[in-house]
Amino acid sequence: MEVTLKRSAALARQITPLLRPLRPVATYPSNNNNNTTPQQRRPYSLFSSLTRPPPNYPGHVPLSFVEKTALAIGSGLISLKNPRRGDLIATFAETTSTPYFIYRLRDAMLSSPTGRRILRDRPRITSTSLNLPYLRSLPPNTVGHTYISWLDREGVSPDTRSPVRYIDDEECAYVMQRYRECHDFYHALTGLPVVREGEVALKAFEFANTLLPMTGLSVFSLVGMKKKERERFWGVYGPWAVRNGLRAKEVINVYWEEVLEKDVGELRKELGVEVPADLREMRRREREEKKRREAAARG
Repeated sequence: MEVTLKRSAALARQITPLLRPLRPVATYPSNNNNNTTPQQRRPYSLFSSLTRPPPNYPGHVPLSFVEKTALAIGSGLISLKNPRRGDLIATFAETTSTPYFIYRLRDAMLSSPTGRRILRDRPRITSTSLNLPYLRSLPPNTVGHTYISWLDREGVSPDTRSPVRYIDDEECAYVMQRYRECHDFYHALTGLPVVREGEVALKAFEFANTLLPMTGLSVFSLVGMKKKERERFWGVYGPWAVRNGLRAKEVINVYWEEVLEKDVGELRKELGVEVPADLREMRRREREEKKRREAAARG
């Protein structure tokens, strides 16, 4: 395993130059006078500086097949080596979601009346759109209060999600953005913390529910975790993630902005999501037990 990681790191260093940001969208020619549709402006397999098509939406960076493949490989390898690189995790998610997975998620939204409304309304989840002070005033059993309590406890802000850049279809780009911005609601719904162990458990749940490759890749970061953490994942959180992710309704279809005042237990029941064992409490008890054993050994 150590040899494999070293080889992966060496390959990642070779690919890293390809991960430098491409030219900003403002430098592309304006498509205001272009009468072609986004489907007709799909990227070719190879681009030159003269043939790169205009963007399909603000912030979009069209990529050739070669560029997208290089970004997927490079961002995936480096993300495994350094799971804190959220920018590369986002890049890997976008470059591996096509040509199938993001369309499957979009179709899941289209098959749901609520999902269709979300696609039509295009809401965004930010600290301003959600009115965080109001959420703190809600009763403790509500979805909104559960969400803001989780944000406060974990020190997380809803304003940190990267914008989508590398998905060509404009509607599918919004689906990815929506998934990305709803991630903290999944955390709050399950109670899983942002520590690496909690993120892996939630990503396993998301993989079973959404099939997005990035969520599946995240599970491989188990190789860098402590033995006790791996044992806990395979014994507790892995089975929970698979069982709940497969049986739960498509969580992408929850219109979170409309259920903030709803009882969180009722929502969990409707979705088919059970709360796993409290990971922070398990880790706390484990630390205390370790200290007791060390103290006993010294005494």
